[in-house]
Amino acid sequence: MQETILILDFGSQYTQLIARRVRELNVYCEIHPFNNPPALTEDIKGVILSGSPYSTLQEDAPQFDLSEIKGKLPLLGVCYGAQYMALVGGGQVAPSEIREYGRANLSEVDATSDLFQGVGAGSQVWMSHGDTIMELPTDFEVIASTHDVRVAGYKVKDEATYGIQFHPEVYHSTDGTQLLKNFLYDVVGVSGDWTPAHFVDETVAQLKAQLGNDKVVLGLSGGVDSSVAAMLLHKAIGANLYCIFVNNGLLRKDEFTQVLKQYEGMGLNVKGVDASDRFLGALAGIEEPEAKRKAIGRVFIEVFDDEAHMIEDVVWLAQGTIYPDIIESISVKGPSATIKSHHNVGGLPDFMKLKVVEPLKTLFKDEVRRVGASMDMSAELLGRHPFPGPGLAIRILGDITAEKVRILQEVDHIFINGLKTEGLYDKVWQAGCILLPVNSVGVMGDERTYEKVVALRAVESTDGMTADWVHLPYEFLAKVSNQIINKVKGVNRVVYDISSKPPATIEWE
Repeated sequence: MQETILILDFGSQYTQLIARRVRELNVYCEIHPFNNPPALTEDIKGVILSGSPYSTLQEDAPQFDLSEIKGKLPLLGVCYGAQYMALVGGGQVAPSEIREYGRANLSEVDATSDLFQGVGAGSQVWMSHGDTIMELPTDFEVIASTHDVRVAGYKVKDEATYGIQFHPEVYHSTDGTQLLKNFLYDVVGVSGDWTPAHFVDETVAQLKAQLGNDKVVLGLSGGVDSSVAAMLLHKAIGANLYCIFVNNGLLRKDEFTQVLKQYEGMGLNVKGVDASDRFLGALAGIEEPEAKRKAIGRVFIEVFDDEAHMIEDVVWLAQGTIYPDIIESISVKGPSATIKSHHNVGGLPDFMKLKVVEPLKTLFKDEVRRVGASMDMSAELLGRHPFPGPGLAIRILGDITAEKVRILQEVDHIFINGLKTEGLYDKVWQAGCILLPVNSVGVMGDERTYEKVVALRAVESTDGMTADWVHLPYEFLAKVSNQIINKVKGVNRVVYDISSKPPATIEWE
């Protein structure tokens, strides 16, 4: 039985971050929408209520029946969660006279509180709320305050129930990890056995039981997620795993042959399929980003289905879906807006009558890398930057042609190799180049040119949910720009993208 912390999501932008911090403390947790909670089984040892963009005072504020949890399981309310518990318990919540957003410092802390052990007065915390708790219910007691907020933390008497008005999960709460550790280990009393090695052993055993002697087909992309999923399945079912690596003609320069060679060294049963012409033909004349994604997805399924039918008696389709894919496809309050189509999550077409197995669906990206490392997978593969499923198609703005792909592959090759040569690659979460539908005037020798513009993009992030542009050295950018313009025919101008996410996205399409 896996000890589990249940995180009930009320829509906060930080909910995933709570889960990441809990996992980093070697404790398994799951996020569920407040309006669709799971059954409270014996493996659920404690509950965390997230923050929310809503005010508890709004008519349509999220409501949740706490009677099955409060007083029966250790419970921690964060921000909205803390205010909601106080309000339904008979306390008073009101709009703050001073809307408190950003850094604050604890001015008073109950040194006897299990939750605040090792967290003293003066500790910096991150506030993000427009309401505040004015009065606590009679059986609640204050255990932490800031200069402006009297009830920064509280405990319910004779219960393992706590509320805090700040966000311990964000980086700016300097002792936030300590506070979460106190809740998990001292209040809940977990054993902390959620480690990469434990995950591998448990998952391989589950896969053996689930798949038996069935055959499984997996589409490899060359990326971290599908590769780690393949190794877990390989450990479980060996030769019954059939991997297919499709070249859609939109990979990086020489990537198809290089990745196939790498997979051979891992002992995987892999078939490489070069379907470049088929993909480029399907993309001809298409400019709209979502239409490009859908065309690539359709052809991939067709090619993959053709190949899968050549393997007799396949029962399962394996996918490298990870936890953020699952969470982002679930709406807390009504349908979520579609930002872009997910590469993994989504229904299979009716003609693919295969059951789906997703070995990584409970993991975040950094956990996937740690699991791969525990299986002795190469650091080079595990350290690879994320690469979009549609490949260079969404880094070529406008229509796709073989010549545009060639240009962008050459530009990308210079940029990525430059990052590696200068020791910058591992300091960047994701990097790539974008071919713009813009020509600019240039001068090369005595000739006037009118050629393409490319944008370089490099961001730092932990999971892609938010990202900041990387301050690459000017000298490096100058060197790479010079190499691109001199060596890549068709490009005469290079720019660097200094937009962060939000408001921009990492990819341009």
